[in-house]
Amino acid sequence: MNNKSLKTVKFLLPLVLAVFCGLSSLFAQRAPINVNLIIDSSASFSAVKDEVTAWISSRLDEILVDEDRITVWSAGDEARIIYTARIDASAKEAVKRSIRDISPSGDNPDFSSALREAASNQSTPYGYTLLVSASSDALSSVIGNPQRNLLRFSRVEEFTSWRALVVGLNLDARVSRAATAYFNN
Repeated sequence: MNNKSLKTVKFLLPLVLAVFCGLSSLFAQRAPINVNLIIDSSASFSAVKDEVTAWISSRLDEILVDEDRITVWSAGDEARIIYTARIDASAKEAVKRSIRDISPSGDNPDFSSALREAASNQSTPYGYTLLVSASSDALSSVIGNPQRNLLRFSRVEEFTSWRALVVGLNLDARVSRAATAYFNN
């Protein structure tokens, strides 16, 4: 390589890197979403609470951005909302604290009610629902009732004593509309 080419490379390489790094952060932005976190708070949860809490805390740091709306559900004998807020700097810590403060109770988690309410309360077009089940029997109550359709579009991540399901709420209606629009054109 001659001297002139070397100078050109030394000049252009930092410029290209600066432009690339600047644009990549611009494209990394996304619109706010609804995040539903449904946690099995039955008696089974007490055995895996520390592991689940640590995993969820790191996961939330990857998922949540400012202006997202999060709702945390405690699914014990009865599903109930234990935290809801729009995400900002202090809200992430409050979400993690609410998860650490869950007290396991009851034998069967009420996932059906939490999933049904989460599906009906979507205020943005896009959402992310993470369901954490602490026992293998916990999901049988959902699979055996009308809310089983809510689990149709989900991905399961298995751990030693628990599992995490990313549930695609309300996707069936979007898939049907997209298919209809596609075939009508």
